[in-house]
Amino acid sequence: MELKNHSPLQVGILVCPGVAIMDLLGAHAVFGMTPEVELHILWKNKDLIEASPRLPMAATTTFDECPPLDVLVMGAVPADMNRNPDILAFIARQSQHDPYLMAICGGALLLGAVGLLKGRKATTNFHLLESLPLFGAEAVPGGAVVQDGKLLTAGPATGGFEAALRVLAALRGEHQAKLVELTIEYHPQPVFGVGTPERAGEELTRQSKALYKDHFGACRDAALSYYRAR
Repeated sequence: MELKNHSPLQVGILVCPGVAIMDLLGAHAVFGMTPEVELHILWKNKDLIEASPRLPMAATTTFDECPPLDVLVMGAVPADMNRNPDILAFIARQSQHDPYLMAICGGALLLGAVGLLKGRKATTNFHLLESLPLFGAEAVPGGAVVQDGKLLTAGPATGGFEAALRVLAALRGEHQAKLVELTIEYHPQPVFGVGTPERAGEELTRQSKALYKDHFGACRDAALSYYRAR
């Protein structure tokens, strides 16, 4: 349902120490450039934290202060945050208000940990794609945004922009989404064209998986431990 223009959209972007800032910048740009949006940068307190790669930042709104959201955005977080009870309880509470849920890259693990992927189609970065069925999801390969009702999942980088533009079109209309896409001049032109395993080929994909195997394995296991203990 499209909201009336005089009703500000409540958009929350979840941050925490070590959050992958790349996953959040697309949604931040899209919703931040849209009129009549109240944009909340969310964490349990307003202390200075450091995103990944190194970027100091601080929340504008605490979990306790946060109003019911129309959109909640999350990206990949470190392994310990995938089982952090404050983060996961907040996501579960907000999900009761039926917002659009945007999980970019490893952010899908946060939704999986609280049971919100069960029975849903979803995607994530290719390093974690095979983990999604462990949370009851139907994993969709290919690297494009996957939408299942009000749940949108995507890979990193361009996925955050594209999922946000879809949600904006649903809430404010296609014309507003087109205006924002033009305003931010969103027109990806990859330098090497190897941004998916299908395009990169087996050897480059193998190297990338080997390089991040331990990191993503730890993130998956942390989320699974919370999911199975629910």
